[in-house]
Amino acid sequence: MSRLKEKYQKEIVPTLMSEYGYKSVMQVPRLEKVVVNIGLGEATQNPHALEAAERDLAAITGQHPVITRAKRSISGFKLRKGMPIGMMVTLRGSRMYDFFDKLVNVTLPRLRDFQGMPRNSFDGRGNYTMGLREQLIFPEIEYDKVDKIRGLEISVVTTARTNEEGSRLLELLGVPFSRE
Repeated sequence: MSRLKEKYQKEIVPTLMSEYGYKSVMQVPRLEKVVVNIGLGEATQNPHALEAAERDLAAITGQHPVITRAKRSISGFKLRKGMPIGMMVTLRGSRMYDFFDKLVNVTLPRLRDFQGMPRNSFDGRGNYTMGLREQLIFPEIEYDKVDKIRGLEISVVTTARTNEEGSRLLELLGVPFSRE
């Protein structure tokens, strides 16, 4: 069992039960999935961008990414319906906990001038989305093999009902929020 899941079961569940007065362990918010997404607008002109992004995303998450395609045509962007425009990976179970642990304890501290994650990135239902400007902060990415710096988006989906519960869960899991 991963270190983070053990911490969740032994420390975080009892803490949240006492704070919010849950009657059952099943009411306590938990991580459901983590979705890592890279948008590749340049994939319309450069087909090699997909391969490079796929390699990076597979190295970061340890799982093969799925190509996301355009839902509709947009002539201004020279985009036709069905063209590949991104990649995503959905992590669940032990891979999710391992990735989240690595993200919080290794990757985020490597950001330059890091002041903490903003608290206003919740969606109203306890899910949190963060954007990272470059993939180079992940330890698995070799700097010499990167063809272009790409940003990525990480969405943490929880079973929390409110932003407050989701925020408290992520705080206890170790996400460094900014002190605003």
